[in-house]
Amino acid sequence: MAITAASRAKAGPLGVPADRTNGQAGQPRRVTVLGSTGSIGQSTIDLLKRNPKSFTVEALTANHNAALLAEQARALRARFAAIGEPSEYAALKDALAGTGIEVACGRAALVEASERPADWVMAGIVGAAGLEPTLAAIRQGRIVAFANKEVLVCAGSLFMREVLAHGATLLPVDSEHNAIWQCFDFQRVDGIEKITLTCSGGPFRERSFAEMRDMTPEQAVAHPTWRMGAKISVDSATLMNKGLELIEAHHLFQLDPERIDIVVHPQSIVHGLVNYRDGSVLAHLGSPDMRTPIAYALGWPDRTPAPTKRLDLAEVGRLTFEAPDPTRFPALRLAREALTLAGGPTVLNAANETAVHAFLGGEIGFLDIAATVERTLELLPGGNLDSLEDVYDLDKVARATAAQVIAKGATARLAEPADRR
Repeated sequence: MAITAASRAKAGPLGVPADRTNGQAGQPRRVTVLGSTGSIGQSTIDLLKRNPKSFTVEALTANHNAALLAEQARALRARFAAIGEPSEYAALKDALAGTGIEVACGRAALVEASERPADWVMAGIVGAAGLEPTLAAIRQGRIVAFANKEVLVCAGSLFMREVLAHGATLLPVDSEHNAIWQCFDFQRVDGIEKITLTCSGGPFRERSFAEMRDMTPEQAVAHPTWRMGAKISVDSATLMNKGLELIEAHHLFQLDPERIDIVVHPQSIVHGLVNYRDGSVLAHLGSPDMRTPIAYALGWPDRTPAPTKRLDLAEVGRLTFEAPDPTRFPALRLAREALTLAGGPTVLNAANETAVHAFLGGEIGFLDIAATVERTLELLPGGNLDSLEDVYDLDKVARATAAQVIAKGATARLAEPADRR
């Protein structure tokens, strides 16, 4: 979705004046990639390399992995490269010596990268660490393509206010929200009954509750369709990823949660659907490759060529859909409940990140992830979030609370239901 200060005035097809979207006509779009060494960042870099005449690179950032960051900066002739981890600064500086590329490190450097002159910024830093740099880009009035769920999960109302206040533009990169964006009639929202986000169901879609108790981190990160990082792969296995996306969609499309559905679609071909009041349903289809939604956001309002596999429905042969099981996958319920609490989504996200980290470290079982989140939501009252500092404070308390829940072994709260599978 394109959210801008002009969107309320219906200035164009997506509420964005034509002279706002591309910078100067005929000139390459100047791009910054926050989190360039992560999964989303590397897919973005791949597209930039394939379209050198259309884009120039202002800045690249990474939390660590100085070697890859330096390689990317050299290949794309970036003007600025920033590493979050101070211990890797020397390695980055040495690797880029003599190139003319400016180098910096630390939290302030990531913010500086966000504020440098660019037409388009990819917000691909995972977790709460991405909030401040993303907000900095928004306050510069940039076009911000975001793959950082925490932007709207942790601080949705705050960020949407800042987008409108500074005339920025938000473009969703998540495949589901990107799909909805392409089917959503922003000029006639009243004609929309609901939207539907799809999910593959993860690697445990057909596992029983009892089997899921013994699933290992290695099994959880083996996603059947997408190639992603460990944390988001675990979120897909619990369906928390879809719960977080539901919260995002609530803010992005300004829809009540009751108008946002989730459906399991194992083939991952239909990425999103928009239901209209005349009975029409518009669906977005495509082969499962994150470079497709990134390419659309990168070139918007035009389309950027991408080397993705072209969809052949005859080859696919069959598309299936089913409702998610709320008993085996309580994350969706928890996400909807969190939306009813002030600060609830921030607590949900922090507790989930803490629990996933513990699971990947072998400290808790797979089913304990959702149980940790549920118990943390029960213990914390939440609170109003009027600033980024408020978000950070609540996030910190939620993480500490979730860690205490784990340490006390208080996650064994989900009674095993009668197994009907």
